[in-house]
Amino acid sequence: MKIMKKLRVYVDTSVIGGCYDDEFRIWSNGILKDFRLGNFQAVISELTAIEIGNAPGQVRLKYAELKEYSEYLTVSNECSQLADTYHKRKILTPKFYDDMMHIALATVANVDIVVSWNFKHIVHFDKIRKFNGVNLELGYNTLQIYSPREVTNYEE
Repeated sequence: MKIMKKLRVYVDTSVIGGCYDDEFRIWSNGILKDFRLGNFQAVISELTAIEIGNAPGQVRLKYAELKEYSEYLTVSNECSQLADTYHKRKILTPKFYDDMMHIALATVANVDIVVSWNFKHIVHFDKIRKFNGVNLELGYNTLQIYSPREVTNYEE
């Protein structure tokens, strides 16, 4: 009998904030339920922690709860170099360096899926193709990038 490993899912800040957004709450809370139930392994990063620092109190509390059962990534030189390469390839402008760093963190950690509500810079066909092109060129695996709606098993 072969045991399936749990999919490791990198969660960006928008998913946590989405728990309190009328448009996204059903699926953000659904994916957090998936994590609590052990359906997926949540992966967060120190970048997420920094971004959450400026969020409303309820979002910070939701993050604190998620952190208790998540794998935690730190920014390394390898991540910074990969994010710099994304920038040099003009995937995004410097203003959105943090979005490139989220992708770099997930790539270097070899996660299975990235979830985000950022449809302009992360969950976008052209951006995904460009991020994965750089990843393949540099010897990394490609990433699957989706919104929580496409990944969760639950709708509240």
